[in-house]
Amino acid sequence: MTLSNFNLQPDFLEDQIVKLIPLEENHFEELYKAASDPLIWEQHPMKDRYKKDVFKTFFETAIDSKGSFLILDKHTNEIMGTTRYYDYNPEKSSVAIGYTFLSRKYWSGPYNKSCKKLLIDYAFQYVDSILFHIGAENFRSQKAVLKLGAEKVNTMVFTNNGVSLPHFEYELKK
Repeated sequence: MTLSNFNLQPDFLEDQIVKLIPLEENHFEELYKAASDPLIWEQHPMKDRYKKDVFKTFFETAIDSKGSFLILDKHTNEIMGTTRYYDYNPEKSSVAIGYTFLSRKYWSGPYNKSCKKLLIDYAFQYVDSILFHIGAENFRSQKAVLKLGAEKVNTMVFTNNGVSLPHFEYELKK
């Protein structure tokens, strides 16, 4: 299996309620509006991502990843947030899904599960294992991946700007 077989950024993935399209530079301002709510980031290791300069770095990394998506409400075309594939490893037949956020209007509904299901179903055509890296204090996201059937398999520490950020790794197998 080669990277060319697994397109980390297909033109679109959609179901009845969400649509995922490749993230583009011209999405910054509208996506930032969705991300500028501090409550979105309160359980996240990068709690200041609601600040425009901090979000800009996140956004640029997302664009550079070539695996990021803009999440749209399929009925209104409103920008809900973003998500991405990363750490594709053909030898281990795995890919990670993460860097996901949704504006609070779309919390506690079917949207996150719908988005993840689209990404999972597509990825499982090419890999046998999907990983999720979630901040140790991000209880909402931990619960969400457990509901998807993922299991906690590892504790890790990521470093960002010299700060150690504890994370848990969850795995969902085909």
